[in-house]
Amino acid sequence: MTERVPSDHDAVADHRVHLESVGSTSRPRLPLPAALDVEEADVVRLSLAGTDTHAQVGRTLGGDLAITGAFDNARLARTADEGTDRFHEWVTEQDLGPGDPVVLDVVTAGYAFGLRPPGERVVYEALEPPSDSLADIARNLDG
Repeated sequence: MTERVPSDHDAVADHRVHLESVGSTSRPRLPLPAALDVEEADVVRLSLAGTDTHAQVGRTLGGDLAITGAFDNARLARTADEGTDRFHEWVTEQDLGPGDPVVLDVVTAGYAFGLRPPGERVVYEALEPPSDSLADIARNLDG
């Protein structure tokens, strides 16, 4: 059973981060705080102000962890060459750009995160991560 938890609940840790752009492009990038329990190539759940998506953790040229796209499912997040980038859509809809602050909420450590504009309250579904064996099977099926 999933539990619903508001962004202002004590169980949700939050990090204020500032959006960046990828190189000299207008593509948005979400820098990830070093305190997060994620590694490069992890696929995580990312709620964009309440809309659930999947994102793959990557590295910037400087070696820092970041997210540059969010998609409708984990397979699309891993390939990122098809499907709609919901992160880019959300940034555009919110009229955000490089340097603008956002709040990154830790809903389930290492697995589920939420992104929202500062001052907004969002209710998330606190999902448990799949077991390692199930995640391995899914990765193998996706290729």
